[in-house]
This record gives sequence, structure tokens and C-alpha cells, in this order.
Amino acid sequence: MALTSPENRLWWKEHLHGVEIVWISIAFLWGLVMFFTMIYWHIAGEQNLSNEAYRVAPEEYGKRVEAFAEKYKVREEGTTSIPVVRPPAGGDAYMFGRLWEWWPILELQKGQSYRLHLSSMDWLHGWSLQPANINIEIHPNYEMIITIKPDQTGVFGVICNEYCGVGHSQMVGRIYVVD
Repeated sequence: MALTSPENRLWWKEHLHGVEIVWISIAFLWGLVMFFTMIYWHIAGEQNLSNEAYRVAPEEYGKRVEAFAEKYKVREEGTTSIPVVRPPAGGDAYMFGRLWEWWPILELQKGQSYRLHLSSMDWLHGWSLQPANINIEIHPNYEMIITIKPDQTGVFGVICNEYCGVGHSQMVGRIYVVD
């Protein structure tokens, strides 16, 4: 019984039952399979994000994003006139999160690579690209950079998947991918 001391105080020197050896062996082998599978998917799988992170002041990052939006704006959408920005193919694209929006809307070309810069202006936010299911935590004072290459056209939603306050459920952005 587990509530009392074992009869033999040197329990680790007792012989294992055959079934215990089988289960320990299966668990050990499965652990090895999963370990090497993770290494394989990191090298061969294309779903892993290669990202970079740098410290940045929110005010400085905000100015950089506003200058980017001003330079590459193609139109505005919505009642609050959110700019739709088309960066050059193969270039840098910027987006930030703040209570409670992702800004600006991006328009990217299918088949082109972009370095997407992300940061938060205030709180911790989650950047989730749907339906592609890419998820990244976005921290204030840090600039996250991921390399993306859209492989299908359409409208993709960007949602916040880290609770950030009362307006969290309305924190939605967009990325358009065009030919």
C-alpha cells in the first residue's frame, strides 16, 4: 500500500516484472521516436516559423509602421479609414497590435516572400493568422520578425488569441493575398 513504507527499504533493487519492462521499453522507444521526429520536422517541415526578436521602444516602432503605411498605402477601408498597404514583393511588411486592433491591413502577393515585422504598442497580444493557423505571442518592447510566403489567395483574418481586455473579442485585422 502506498501509505505505508515498503517492506524492503531498497525497493529499487527489486527485480522488475516482465510487463513493467515491456511498458518502460515502449515508453522509452516512443520518446526517442518523438524526439527525432521533432528534429526532422524542424529541418524538413515547412510549417516552422523562422523568427527573429529584437528589443524596440513602442514609440519608435509605431513611427516606423506609420511611415511604412504612408509610403505604401493603396486605399483605405472601414469607418475608421484603416489603410490597406501593399509592400513591395520580397520586402518588409509591418503591423502592430494595440487596444483593440491590428494595424494596418496588408495586401501581399501570392508566391512572394515577405519579412513580417510585428510588435505591440501596449499589452501582450496574440497574432493568429486564420485559417492558416499561424500563432505568435506579440510582446510590447519586442519586435518579432517572421518570414512568410503566401501560397494561396484570399482574405485572411488576424485575431488576437491572448486575452487583452474588454475589447479583446473585437481585435481583428486582415491580410489580403492577391495574384
